[in-house]
Amino acid sequence: MAASSRSQAISLYKMLLRESGKFPSYNYRTYALQRVRDAFRDNRTVQDPERVHSLLQDGHRNLRLIQRQVAVGQMYATQKLVLE
Repeated sequence: MAASSRSQAISLYKMLLRESGKFPSYNYRTYALQRVRDAFRDNRTVQDPERVHSLLQDGHRNLRLIQRQVAVGQMYATQKLVLE
């Protein structure tokens, strides 16, 4: 992975974790955080530049999806769980 791709991936990872942590629901929040961590762990050894580019595009799409879902979740707030 090129240095710029690596820095983009790290930046994307941090943004995804930050946004996933904003889910108002505990279950959605923990699920999203775990999925982000697993996806990056599974793809950490990818070297093909085209595949890396494709994965980064998918990550940015997922970031926008998470941002939309967080906004919707905040509009329809529910009662907090005992765990929270």
